[in-house]
Amino acid sequence: MDLFGALIPLILMFAIFYFLLIRPQQKRQKKVQQMHANLQKGDKVITIGGMHGTIDAIDENRVIVDVDGHNKLTFDRQAIREVTNLD
Repeated sequence: MDLFGALIPLILMFAIFYFLLIRPQQKRQKKVQQMHANLQKGDKVITIGGMHGTIDAIDENRVIVDVDGHNKLTFDRQAIREVTNLD
């Protein structure tokens, strides 16, 4: 009985930790992976550095982003933070 009573707080702490930290992080990571898999030429994107541009070309690991119609910069696919419809 004492062992079971001592394990209940540990089990509750793990359950709270799982539902407040681990599970939401897994959902966010899955959403980001899906966004990276669905990137297409012409998508307007924001990089993790805050640069806004349009995808000009894309391959398995890299993305070429056209910035202001003048500059083309190459980024790793993971450097894309979000796809946006803003101009």
